[in-house]
Amino acid sequence: MALHDDESSAERPEGDATLNVSRRAFLKTVSASSIAAGVIAPADAGAQPPGAAGPGKVPIRLTIDGQTRSLEVEPRVTLLDAMRERLDITAQKRVCDRGSCGACTVLLDGKTAYACTLLAIDVQGRAIKTVASLAQGTVLHPVQQAFCDHDGLMCGFCTPGFVLSAVALLEKNPNPTAEQARAALDGNICRCGTYPRVVEAVLGTKGVRRG
Repeated sequence: MALHDDESSAERPEGDATLNVSRRAFLKTVSASSIAAGVIAPADAGAQPPGAAGPGKVPIRLTIDGQTRSLEVEPRVTLLDAMRERLDITAQKRVCDRGSCGACTVLLDGKTAYACTLLAIDVQGRAIKTVASLAQGTVLHPVQQAFCDHDGLMCGFCTPGFVLSAVALLEKNPNPTAEQARAALDGNICRCGTYPRVVEAVLGTKGVRRG
């Protein structure tokens, strides 16, 4: 006796609509659906979502130290590269370039952030502050003055990041403990080993107003 995928109509219960579709017909339907999905998926996967930018240069506007700067960058460009290489704003330093040393620290809406880990296109409309904006003419910011008074710097590569981290702390808490100061500066590295003097400078800073 030949074997068939279809059950004979005589063996199917009358009135049972669920058995009116044979196994062969079901498999054909599933196969056709899979092929259709495979044809459609690549086109959808390659489509850019609304608002996508790039890969070429796009115009952006950055608010840095109170000034709005316009430039064109590829979406992959970091804030650090945009400032140093496109706008010639070099107060923040490039050292590790991977978010571990803190030399490129900036204040973003008053909070510390590593410029080498941020995309310039993503920080549009936010207030970016560098160490260059702290001094008023020849008058140093209280934190800068304290770093000088307590000899809290050597080579200077890490100093801008330490200063901004200290400013962020002292604007929230003008009288931190030594433990609080160390915790706030934990994201900054000094390869010259001036940590004790840096902490002394933070604790010895006077006249910082709460932000």
